[in-house]
Amino acid sequence: MSSPPSTPARVVLLSGPSGSGKSLLAAESGLPVLRLDDFYKECTDPTLPQVEGSSDIDWDHPLSWDADAAVAAITELCRTGRATVPVYDISKSARTGEETLGIGSQPLFIAEGIFAAEIVRRCEELGVLADALCLSRGPVRTFRRRFLRDLREARKSVPFLLRRGWRLMRTERTIVARQTALGAYACGKDEALARLAAAAAPATVPGPRTHPRPLVP
Repeated sequence: MSSPPSTPARVVLLSGPSGSGKSLLAAESGLPVLRLDDFYKECTDPTLPQVEGSSDIDWDHPLSWDADAAVAAITELCRTGRATVPVYDISKSARTGEETLGIGSQPLFIAEGIFAAEIVRRCEELGVLADALCLSRGPVRTFRRRFLRDLREARKSVPFLLRRGWRLMRTERTIVARQTALGAYACGKDEALARLAAAAAPATVPGPRTHPRPLVP
């Protein structure tokens, strides 16, 4: 069993609309990654919200996600370098097991998911936040990337994916505005990678997360 890191780690919260490329960016960074989407509630949970005027579960609503469990896993990773995390199957809307995630002696890791911005303040108050980013590439491009990914991975039925994709495309700017209001810094891929590198550098403090520059699709 590995010993706890000598210096507590910190987390970069990576949010952004579904399909904006968060997972790819996190993988490209080379840092350990905690998948926040694995903290979705199961389809049998009575607290799941529904899309207004529809029988669809609103998987894009923060109440479809277990924020408390996510924060607990983040703080455990920062404190000890290891945490037991759920394994979630989106196509089944259910947890299928759990696994141990270890970050070794890394001083920084990424926690990425569409609800990452929801816990910015909590992580800040706990003293574990290094930076918070909101990745956005424009509604049309994100719609295309999201639909092709979800279709390839058979995440949900095609009609559901189309209904969800159209709804998210129309509301993407609102989603980004909400996440920046929660404390995430809106940026594109190149700037996000630069801020991740800055956060990983010793004695480096990332720039302000507030007052993000406008994004052009």
